[in-house]
Amino acid sequence: MRFRSREEAGQELAVRMLEWASSGDLANVTVLALPRGGVPVGVEIARAMAVPMDVLVVGRIGVPGSPEVGIGAVAGDDPPVFDRTGLHALHLSEDKLGSEVARARVEVHRREHVYRGGRAAGDVRGHSVVVVDDGLATGITARAALRHVRRGGPLRLTLAVPVCSPRTAAALRDEADDVVALHRPERLGSVGEWYDDFHEVSDQEVLDALRVLHPAG
Repeated sequence: MRFRSREEAGQELAVRMLEWASSGDLANVTVLALPRGGVPVGVEIARAMAVPMDVLVVGRIGVPGSPEVGIGAVAGDDPPVFDRTGLHALHLSEDKLGSEVARARVEVHRREHVYRGGRAAGDVRGHSVVVVDDGLATGITARAALRHVRRGGPLRLTLAVPVCSPRTAAALRDEADDVVALHRPERLGSVGEWYDDFHEVSDQEVLDALRVLHPAG
């Protein structure tokens, strides 16, 4: 089953999350969406649950000479998280990636400024935090995001995505209290294959969503 759009995927995820919240297991919920693709998904969940949403910017660490190939990720000023299997396959070591890590960190701070302006990130301590993306392949970005949120002391930490490989979902159970994925295909391919419309979400779309959710921000 494919999704027509990220919005539809978010609506279907929202149904699952509402059922869970009605059981009383989730309290004081905050949604954190990974921009850019996770934002349309997260907006639908936040609206359906009538809870606040913000962005959680994670930067991709690229392979030297091939920046489009992600080998790690970084959130805020946290230590970088690497795909160790990928490092081994490419005969790379972490100490050789200092420039790429620095570049990714600069981009994280730039995008945080674009999306938030002067608005500070919310305090997640004591909240049930739901981290949302539009789908996961290797899961390295989600891993960096979850570790970043965990440092803030959330009451409960949940990862919610429309589609994710079973292996990645299982691996991320070490980082999240719960992993919710509507579809877990054995052969995922690319996340985009699960959407009819998988256009590249723009910064403006992210900003428009945040202005609705944070009208005074």
